[in-house]
Amino acid sequence: MSAHTTELVVFVLLFLLVTVMGFVAARWRRPNDLASLNEWGLGGRSFGSWITWFLVGGDLYTAYTFVAVPALVFGSGAIGFYALPYTVVVYPLVFLVLARMWSVSHVHGFVTPADFVRARFGSPTLALVIAITGLVATMPYIALQLIGIEAVLKAMGITGHLPIVIAFAILAAYTYQSGLRAPALIAFVKDALIYIVILAAVIYIPAKLGGWDSIFDAAKAKFDATPAPGDGILLNANNQLQYVTLAFGSALALFLYPHSLTGVLASKNRNVIKRNMSALPAYSFVLGLIALLGFMAISAGIKPVMTNGTADTNTIVPLLFDKMFPDWFTGVAYAAIGIGALVPAAIMSIAAANLFTRNIYREYFNKTASDAQEANVSKVVSLVVKVGAVLCILLLDPQFSIDLQLIGGVIILQTLPSVALGLYTRWFHKGGLIAGWAAGLATGMWMLYLTPNPAKHQEHFGGSAFALSNLGFDTKMTIYTGFLALAVNLVVAALGTLLFRATKVADGEDATARDDYFADEGDPKVKDLDLTGSH
Repeated sequence: MSAHTTELVVFVLLFLLVTVMGFVAARWRRPNDLASLNEWGLGGRSFGSWITWFLVGGDLYTAYTFVAVPALVFGSGAIGFYALPYTVVVYPLVFLVLARMWSVSHVHGFVTPADFVRARFGSPTLALVIAITGLVATMPYIALQLIGIEAVLKAMGITGHLPIVIAFAILAAYTYQSGLRAPALIAFVKDALIYIVILAAVIYIPAKLGGWDSIFDAAKAKFDATPAPGDGILLNANNQLQYVTLAFGSALALFLYPHSLTGVLASKNRNVIKRNMSALPAYSFVLGLIALLGFMAISAGIKPVMTNGTADTNTIVPLLFDKMFPDWFTGVAYAAIGIGALVPAAIMSIAAANLFTRNIYREYFNKTASDAQEANVSKVVSLVVKVGAVLCILLLDPQFSIDLQLIGGVIILQTLPSVALGLYTRWFHKGGLIAGWAAGLATGMWMLYLTPNPAKHQEHFGGSAFALSNLGFDTKMTIYTGFLALAVNLVVAALGTLLFRATKVADGEDATARDDYFADEGDPKVKDLDLTGSH
């Protein structure tokens, strides 16, 4: 650890800086009263273009992205670059969906996607299903932010869980006090550090390694020497379908996560969202550069830290920085990863707390809860969520947390018919949507169960690449599990809707039927238009 003193000092100083910013955020753009979910959980719905850009970007591009994407490229090659097209494709896909979601949420005061589903389909049961799905998918995602911090600590020779516990205790304190304003303010520092570190890395490290030709040659030599049929610096016939469906499925899932919508609903108007959906692909450029760190690590001869006899590939980026950068700049890079964990973890815990408060506590325990009571419950639940995330790291194998997040992506996709399609059509019956959700979830779990990971000696839940041979096809091709599960969901939801309509089973009442989805509040041009889609 003495060899990393400079790195540790720089890391701690920058960490202390954002801690102070987190507490100061309670007075930044301070309202008269923080005792409501609109203020504590959504920052007063008042964030402009710049704040929203950093907040949403900081929310989506996490510490886990920083370490896991290069780790996947390091271990498997080209398939790891799926993250690049999916973050390019996602913004056109969600451009109109998110603007529409903002408008209806603005009119009705919705805080969570389950709030919208509750009003749109008139079904507390469907809203509960969506809320629980969001909670289950978000919890392991928060735990994975700790993996990013843990990878940095391991690279500095620090073992044990106490530093992580301390870091999350501090995070919990300023999130409790400041709400969404804390990660919004810290996101400026986090993103600035990441841009500086990545741009320095793609210029400085290749120069030290003999150029990009040398880097790609080293990566090719490594993958040519492995027996795995799916790795390599180029995609092959076995993994091309997996690459396409994984990118597309991930794009569909990204803004279904409750924390993604939290950042969007905090925007002050629709134009902010439109500008952000146009500007956020700038992060995709950085993500492509981040992925290349995996090939750089191969060329630099980086060996992952061994934990209980298993190679922890999440440590390759911190180790690469340690080997290639001066100590002081390595400390800056470590801080970028560490702070990169705090921003999304804070937003995720707030989003999870809001889901519990609005769609479980208020719906089933206290229907007349005041704004202050809601805010207080959310604050407490956000603490519980963070404690749960820390316990995931303390009590579970970190690899199991990664597997949980993988499952989480498949799970959250099953909310697409109710949340995303529900914005444009009221055709689906609430019973059909619940049946589709259950069928998609069961199918996804079955496929994940059948997927092994021989490299890690796992017979089940070994990845999201489902072998088509399991369905009787004579091929080695694989497909993204979430993609097939969503297809089953949609088919069952459609058939269920036809069945319920034919048997005249009562549907829920749409409480959003004649509200303005497109203009900002006060715009007289489209008042009283029915813009909710077919019935």
